[in-house]
Amino acid sequence: MTEQANQPVFSLDKIYVKDVSLEVPNAPQIFLNREQPNIELNISFNTEKIEDGVYQTVLHGVVNAKIGEQQMFLIEVDQTGIFQLRNIPEDQIDLIQNIECPNMLFPYLRETVTDLTNKAGFLPVILAPINFAYLYQQKQAQLSTPSTASVN
Repeated sequence: MTEQANQPVFSLDKIYVKDVSLEVPNAPQIFLNREQPNIELNISFNTEKIEDGVYQTVLHGVVNAKIGEQQMFLIEVDQTGIFQLRNIPEDQIDLIQNIECPNMLFPYLRETVTDLTNKAGFLPVILAPINFAYLYQQKQAQLSTPSTASVN
């Protein structure tokens, strides 16, 4: 029984949309414009400890579509998951929180964005997959690179 209690646990206990916003400020005129929009995506995430071994990760996505300077639509989504991470070494927890947790949440965020654009009367926006492992490696490389700034 003790051996089983010490087994590593990584599980997604709950997934939900914590916050969502859709703005179509130039409707209905924007629907008359047939030009291809410029779509910009910004993704960020943060993790906080809820209690011992339980963490909440919020994947925040902003999709901004414009035709020239005219706003087509703006979508903001906070896709959230509650994860259990127990009996896992601290260095592995960092990897899981920065790679696995956002990887598990991203398909749900992508689905929400696709549904919202479709329901708003636009062609569905289908976000390309994101390589969170690569982003984590880049972040680690930046942290390990010594600063070239001089202190006077």
